[in-house]
Amino acid sequence: MAGGTGGRGRGALSEDGRRRVVIEAITPQIDHGRFPVKRVAGDRFSVEADAFSDGHDELSVRLLWRPEGATRPTAEPMRSHEGGNDRWVGDFIVAAPGRYGYTVEGWIDHFRSWVRDLRRRLEAGQDVAVDLLIGAQLVAAAATRAAGDSIGAGGATEGDTAQLSQAETRLGDASISQDERAREALDPALMELMERYPDRAHATVAAPELTLVVDRERARFSAWYELFPRSASPDPARHGTLRDVIARLPYVAEMGFDVLYLPPIHPIGQAFRKGPNNSLEPSPDDPGVPWAIGSGAGGHTALHPELGSMEDFRALVRAAHDHGMELALDVAFQASPDHPWAREHPEWFRSRPDGTIQYAENPPKKYQDIYPFDFEGEGYRELWEALHDVMAFWVAEGVRVFRVDNPHTKPLAFWEWAIARLKADHPDLIFLAEAFTRPKVMYRLAKLGFSQSYTYFTWRTSKEELTDYLTELTTTPVHDFFRPNFWPNTPDILHETLQVGGRPMFEARAVLAATLAASYGIYGPAYELLESTPRGPGSEEYLDSEKYQQRHWDLE
Repeated sequence: MAGGTGGRGRGALSEDGRRRVVIEAITPQIDHGRFPVKRVAGDRFSVEADAFSDGHDELSVRLLWRPEGATRPTAEPMRSHEGGNDRWVGDFIVAAPGRYGYTVEGWIDHFRSWVRDLRRRLEAGQDVAVDLLIGAQLVAAAATRAAGDSIGAGGATEGDTAQLSQAETRLGDASISQDERAREALDPALMELMERYPDRAHATVAAPELTLVVDRERARFSAWYELFPRSASPDPARHGTLRDVIARLPYVAEMGFDVLYLPPIHPIGQAFRKGPNNSLEPSPDDPGVPWAIGSGAGGHTALHPELGSMEDFRALVRAAHDHGMELALDVAFQASPDHPWAREHPEWFRSRPDGTIQYAENPPKKYQDIYPFDFEGEGYRELWEALHDVMAFWVAEGVRVFRVDNPHTKPLAFWEWAIARLKADHPDLIFLAEAFTRPKVMYRLAKLGFSQSYTYFTWRTSKEELTDYLTELTTTPVHDFFRPNFWPNTPDILHETLQVGGRPMFEARAVLAATLAASYGIYGPAYELLESTPRGPGSEEYLDSEKYQQRHWDLE
C-alpha cells in the first residue's frame, strides 16, 4: 500500500504538517482577495480572522502588514474577539496613501500554554518541579533566538538576551524554592519578554496576501461643484474663459465646495455639431457639445481656444488651491469626427462596410458628432497607451481629480490597468465614475480602482427608498470598496421632484445629499438658481441645456 496519510491525500507527507494553526475567514477582503479593500490615510484599519488548532494549546496570532515594495512586514498582535468563538481582531493605522499588503499569522504558543498549565497545577497544589524545568527549556530557546535575532519583532538587545538567560537559570535552579521560581515564571514581565522572541518555526501564514488601497481624505469626504466655463463670462455676449472661472472661485468657495469640476475643456468638433436643445441644425455661432472632443485645434490634451491658454489653465489650478479647492477635469474618451486621431489613427475606430467610421448610437438615437473608440481592434494596445498618456498629461499639469464620463462603456480591464499605472506614481489621484448603470457594473468599477461613484440617489426620493439604499451602501461588503457621491442634479438629469417641488425640494435634496453621503455635488448655477424647466413632458433633460449652448447666469 502507499505510504503515510499525513498529507492532504494519499502520497508524500505534507511539508507543513507541523503547522497546526488554521487561519480562515479573514475580513475585510473583496472577492476572495481579487480586489483591494479601501480606506483613507489616518484610518485605523481593523482586520478579523478565525484562528484555531487541534487540542487545547494557546495560540498567538498577529496581523502582518507592509507598504507595497517593502519586503519585511510590520507585525501587530491580534486579540481574541469579545464574541469569542476562535475569532481574532487586530488593527493598525494607515498613515499615507498607497497600496498595502496584509495577512494573518498564527502559531502554537508553547510558553503561554505552559504558563496556563503551571497556574492550574499550582492552584491544585501539585508538585511543579519538572514543569519548571520545562519552562526553563522554553526560556532557553527564546534566549537563543534573541541572541541570533532570528525572528525577533523590533530587534534583540543584549539586555533582553541577558534577562532571558537569567530567567532560564533561575527557573532551573533547584536550590531556589518552587514557590519563588513559580512566582518568577508567572511574572508578566517574563511573558512580555518571551512574546518578543516567539517560536514561529511552525507558524501558519494565511495566503494569499490581501491588498489595501489607501487614498487621501478627499477621496472619502468631498463637496463638488460643476460649472461650464463657457458660461462663466459676466458679459452675456462673450464666451467664458478660464480667467472668468478664476473670478468665480470666491463664489464657489463661499458655498463650502472643495472640488470644482469642469466638463470637457477641449476643442469641439464642427462636423455634425449639435445646436440648442440637441438640434441637428445649429447656427454658425452655436458652440457645440463639449463631449464632442477634437478639432483642428487639437484633441484631448488641447484647450478650447476660446477658453484660454495653458498658462491660464495653470493659473486656475493655482487659484483653486488658494481657495481651498481642487480642479477636477472630465475624462471623456471619445472623439468628434474632426479629432486629429480620426485622421492619424483610423485603426482606433470601428469601420463600417461603406468605409466610414462608426459613430455613436443608442438605437434609435444617433450621435453623428461622436466617434467611440474601438477597444477590440488590432491597435488596442497603442490606444490604451494613448488614453493613459492623456490622463498623465493633465496629471503633469497639476490635476489630481478626474471625473470619468461613462466608464462602463469602455473595457473594465482598461480602467483597472490605467488607474493602477497612474496611481503607482501618484497615489493621491482621485477618480469619480460617472456610471449610471447596473449595480454589478458600478460595483466592479469601484473594485477595480475608481475612488468614488455617482449613485441612484437622484431617483431615491421616498423615505423607504433612501433607507434601503443607504443600508446597502453602508454595510459589508459594499462599504469596503464603494464610496458614493450623491448628486441631486447633473447637466443630464433634472429629476421630476425638482421640476415640481420648488425651492423646498431643492433645499431638501441638497441637505439630504450633503448629509447622507460623505461626498456630494451639484451642477450649478442651475441648482442654486432653482432651474426646473424640463425640455418636455416626461423628460429629465433641462430645457436650453448648457450641454448644447452657452448660458448667462445672473448671480447678483
